[in-house]
Amino acid sequence: MPTSETGPALPDRLSPSKDLIGSVGAEGAASPPAARVPTERKRQPSGDDARGRAMRAAISVIAEKGTAALRMSDIAARAGMSTGHILYHFGKKDRLLLEVLAWSQADLWTRFQQAADQAASPVEKLDLFVRFYLPSHQGDERYALWTQVLAQRHDAAGRQILTELLDGWDERLEAILREGRERGHFADVDIPEFTIRAVAMLSGLSEDVMFGRSRWQHNSAHAFALSALERELRPPGQG
Repeated sequence: MPTSETGPALPDRLSPSKDLIGSVGAEGAASPPAARVPTERKRQPSGDDARGRAMRAAISVIAEKGTAALRMSDIAARAGMSTGHILYHFGKKDRLLLEVLAWSQADLWTRFQQAADQAASPVEKLDLFVRFYLPSHQGDERYALWTQVLAQRHDAAGRQILTELLDGWDERLEAILREGRERGHFADVDIPEFTIRAVAMLSGLSEDVMFGRSRWQHNSAHAFALSALERELRPPGQG
């Protein structure tokens, strides 16, 4: 499950449906109807900045407390906002996790695309894919959010959103593999099959990193994964 850092920000087809308290579009920050704005005595942050602060606070609190003990007031305190303002952005708690995860992935994919646009080759893009997919450290908040969300029971709409978010990473890797094959940088592998194995390996390594396995205390999971992928993708005759 991806956590840290090539494809557009959240595609239209991945935007959560309107029943998800507010909506997360390509920029991850659409506003709820004005009628829901609570009356607050103190001045509150507004617009995209407020939504971003609320989302980042939610990710942090979810990673720290889990979902069972999560309270809107905890998110408000972490964000330096009122509980009413948090309710404005999230509404009901039962859809909070999906909304925050969708926002997190939109933000992540935006930064991933920006980095990939500067990459000189498919090999560099593959490096970026691995780097953005794996947790950056034990307890990585984004990866913790993924585990919390996947552990919940979801209705059909929620399962569809999660499936599309996961498929988004497969599609980004497949695009890199196709480009690399067409430009002669990668061997002619079975792209769908290779993608399944690659993502499964990265997910397993991610769990190791999050758990704090000693094998990664002095070794790089990123370097290990990249070396394994490049070894299989190396074109014949390139040592």
